[in-house]
Formats: sequence, C-alpha cells, structure tokens
Amino acid sequence: MYKQPKILHLLLIAIAFIFFSCNSSQTNSNMKEDSSSIPGRKWWKEAVVYQVYPRSFKDADGDGVGDLKGIFSKLDYIKSLGVDVVWLNPIFSSPNADNGYDISDYKGIMKEFGTMADFDALLKGMHERGIKMVLDLVANHSSDQHEWFKQSKSSRENPYRDYYHWWPAEKGKPAHRWSFFDVNGDAWKFDPTTNAYYLHYFSDKQPDLNWENPKLRKEMYDMMSFWFDKGIDGFRMDVIPFISKDTSFPELPKQYNGDMVAYYANGPHLHEYLKEMNKEVLSKHDVMSVAEGIGVNTASAHDFVDSDRNELNMLYHFEGVSYGYVPGKFKTPVPGGYQLVGFKEIYSRWDSTFAEKGWGTIYLGNHDQPRMVTRWGNDAPEWRALSSKMLTTFLLTMRATPYYYFGDELGMNNIKFDRIEDYKDIESINNYALAKSRGEDLHAFIEAQKISARDNGRTPFQWDSSMNAGFTTGTPWLKVNPNYKTVNVAAEEKDPNSCLHYFRRMVKLRKSNLVLVYGKYQLLDKENPNVYAYTRELNGKKLLVLLNFSSKPASVNTGIDISKAKLLIYNYSSPSTNATLQPYEAAVYEL
Repeated sequence: MYKQPKILHLLLIAIAFIFFSCNSSQTNSNMKEDSSSIPGRKWWKEAVVYQVYPRSFKDADGDGVGDLKGIFSKLDYIKSLGVDVVWLNPIFSSPNADNGYDISDYKGIMKEFGTMADFDALLKGMHERGIKMVLDLVANHSSDQHEWFKQSKSSRENPYRDYYHWWPAEKGKPAHRWSFFDVNGDAWKFDPTTNAYYLHYFSDKQPDLNWENPKLRKEMYDMMSFWFDKGIDGFRMDVIPFISKDTSFPELPKQYNGDMVAYYANGPHLHEYLKEMNKEVLSKHDVMSVAEGIGVNTASAHDFVDSDRNELNMLYHFEGVSYGYVPGKFKTPVPGGYQLVGFKEIYSRWDSTFAEKGWGTIYLGNHDQPRMVTRWGNDAPEWRALSSKMLTTFLLTMRATPYYYFGDELGMNNIKFDRIEDYKDIESINNYALAKSRGEDLHAFIEAQKISARDNGRTPFQWDSSMNAGFTTGTPWLKVNPNYKTVNVAAEEKDPNSCLHYFRRMVKLRKSNLVLVYGKYQLLDKENPNVYAYTRELNGKKLLVLLNFSSKPASVNTGIDISKAKLLIYNYSSPSTNATLQPYEAAVYEL
C-alpha cells in the first residue's frame, strides 16, 4: 500500500484546517452580519412571555390555593415550554378583595402564597433555568387595609392624608367618576370618620393613590428598587395610564363624551411621572416594563413606549380583546360572534403603529379575559384543539412580544358557570348586582358571562386526571373545569399531536426565525371573512402565514404560489394542497 510522506500528510491536514477555519469564520461572520443588520434588538422584544396566575397554578400545601412552592415544583415544566419570561400576577400581601390587586403591603408576600424565603427560592430557581421573572406592579391603587390608607382615613391632619384622594363633604359631592367594580358604579365613597369622600376607580376596597404627592411617588420608586435589588427582571404595570388625576375633579370635559376610560388615561402629569419613574428606577436596570394600556389608542401609544421618550418598553392595548362585544352592555358578545375582517383590521393597524418606532405586544388571553379558545376559536370538542393551535400560531407569528396565558398551551377552555354563586370574581359579582338593581335580564347576564367572565380564565391548571386535576389535595378555591380528565398535561405529554407539543414547536419556530420577531408584516386577502393571511419578511427571508378562523373549509387568495414553498409548521396531520384551507387550519410556509 502506498504511504504518503509524513510531511505531505501534515500539509494536507494544515490545508484542511485552514479551509475549515475560513469557512467557519465566514459562517460566523454571516451570522453576525445577519444579527447586526437588525437595528434595536432587545431581549424583551425576542422573548416569549408566559403568564402565571399563582392562585390557580399549583397548590403545594393542600389549602386549595396555588402558591409559590407550587410554582417552584413545576419550574421544569415551564422550562420545557421554551418560554423566556414568567409574569406573575400579584403575590404581595393582600386581603384579596380583588385577588391580589388590592395590596396591603408592597414589600410582603401574600400569606396564602408563602413567605419571602419561598419567593427568593422561586426567583433563584427561575434564573438557574434561564427564565426571567416579571412582577405585577399595582400602582394606581392600594388595599383599604394598607397602613397608608388606615392612617390616611384616621384624620384630616394625618401625614398620610395626601397619599390618597379625599374630597371634604362640606364642599358637596364631587363630580361623578365611574367605578369599574362598585355596585353603584360610583367611584366616590363617603367615609364618616373624617366626613369626606375618597376616590376608588375600582372597588371601594381599592382606594386610588395620590401620585400628585411626591412623597407617595418616592415610596413607590423605593418599593420598585427593593424588588429590582432582589433580582427581578421587570414589571407589568396594572392600569398605569390612570395614575395621574386632575385633583380639582371637574365635570368630565365635553370632548370625552362620557368616556371615563379615555379620560382616566389622560391625566395631566402622567408622562411626567413615567419619565421620573424611568429616571429614578427603570433606567438603572436591564429590565422590561410593560403598561397595561387601558384607555390608550394608536395615537397616544408612542408617548409611552418610544425609546426617546424614556418611559416604558411596551404596552398592551384593549382594542383587540374588547372587539366583538355589544357597545354599552357589560361584556356581552355580539350575536353570531365577532367578524374576522374587523379583527384583522385592528391587529394590522396596531402592527403598523409600531412598524417604524416603538414596540408592541400581542395577546388573546390573560387573567382579565376568558379562555382564548372559547372567545376567539371554537371550544366544541371536535374543534377545540385545532382552533387552539391556530390561535397559538397567530400569537407566535406576529411582530410584537407575545404574552401567552398559562393553560392556553393545553387548549383549556371556559368553565361556563350557570349560577352567579359559582363566581368568585368581584367584577362578575358586582356587575350582576348592578344589573339586578336596574331590573335587567339576569339570565342573559349569566349567559354572556359564560363567554366573557374573567373567572373562566382563572380555573385551576389541569395537570393530570387525578382528583382536582392534580392542582390540590384540598378543596380548590375555584371549581376545576370538568374536562380535566382528558385536557391535562399528563395526557398531552403522551400525545405528539397535542396542543402542548404544538405550542413548544411554535416557540422553537419563532426563536429560530428572527423574521417572526422583527420582520415586516403584510396583510393579504384583506376582505376574506374566514381566513387571516399575511407575510413576514426580513433580510431576504419571507414567510407566509395562513389561518382559517372558521369551522368550514375556506378559500384564500394570496397571489402567492406555494407549490415550491417549504412548509415549516401546520396543525393538521397533513396540510391542504390547494387554495382551500381545512377548518381552523394553520400553516406557515417559507417562500
């Protein structure tokens, strides 16, 4: 056998090494070039946010209420989803008039949820798994059991008096303000202790904080710094557009035409306070900040989130999730359901709002909403899983940070209570009382709540087919959906075609294709009443997304030939081969 001289052998190895190194360097260079060609990259833009409602996620001590140790025990499951951020609904000390959105101590942990040591362990556990934690900041109001309010109501001379909004009764009752959760819809509550009214945009158990007081603002910034020093990664800010008030409390200005929400979101010093918050706290940390943008529209959104404003990173709007309700009636779905053309118009318009500047969010469900698949898909047994996957495809292929609500990855659907006695939510209970006092049709109210009530999205997470869906060994604080025996994590882990596995695949697809994060969005077949079709394009890469929102086969005209396109993901065993999509079909192609 011929043997190569040793020197020639070494020379060939060297040439091969140089060739490989050059190619490797070129590949790395191309990768860097691809990344650097995307301006304004931020981790919070590329993140998939998973929202956990702690009360309903996992109960570790058997009292029927989810807790921090329960969440800790399921961190590996959360990690398996591929998500980057967990947003926790309020975990602070609270008497729970509004399930934690009435905070009595901003630096304490709700007793039902555990201790500060439990929190520290949970935060450490998340960070060890590469998961960031975002907390819920409730800055517009506190609990009436907060020490500040107890002091504030004790006398007009108390140092904490101006931590809240008071109106002396001798001046007469102030101009009307609407309360979202008050049985009379009245945001002024008379307190005889000091013969004065206090303001509460929500329940009378949730008095509004006076942000016009610099001492109060400093307290809030110090509290935020306390949590950032612990290592949290951001705040979701509850009704933050409402924090600034005109303390003369005039009659509602005519230009608002009775729209309290729009008026509440346009306080005279709102952006001054947000800039101050950014300067004093947010700018000192690499964190994400998201406003619950109630009352914010496309015209005002940039004031909150543009980088040169130095306020917040992003906000989420209510126009999408408020679509399809009867105007002027409390969360009553329009007969026949919402129209897809209008749905497309809303989300396309919001995408264009942030096409050149700022950054948006996308969501279909959260703790304030019913289950995604019931509200926007079809929870009939034959369509539940397919339509859930279709909606997941929508959320994870749009240009915005996706916020995904726990349980939606299983296709959990509304429980649809028949009786008001089954509800625990103050919103449903008090609006039922308000409807009753007005002599309205209470049966119709309950029927509407089966679709729209917040408690539909708060039923315990369905882990397995054991008692109480594996959520608790005790009596759950809210009833478990009866379909838990088939819709649960254990069952879906075993089924490769489950909603759960589909969600994981969609997360991977988004992460491996920055075009789905930053790419240009283009709506196709705009007037199609059944199909939502669009492209995403970035640096020469183009993807096509096809979504049938109906329970019938639907044709689509995109003007694009997909015969040679690469199919990246779809929710059927096999995709359509022509221009007609199967019911609730979802498919993503690389063109």
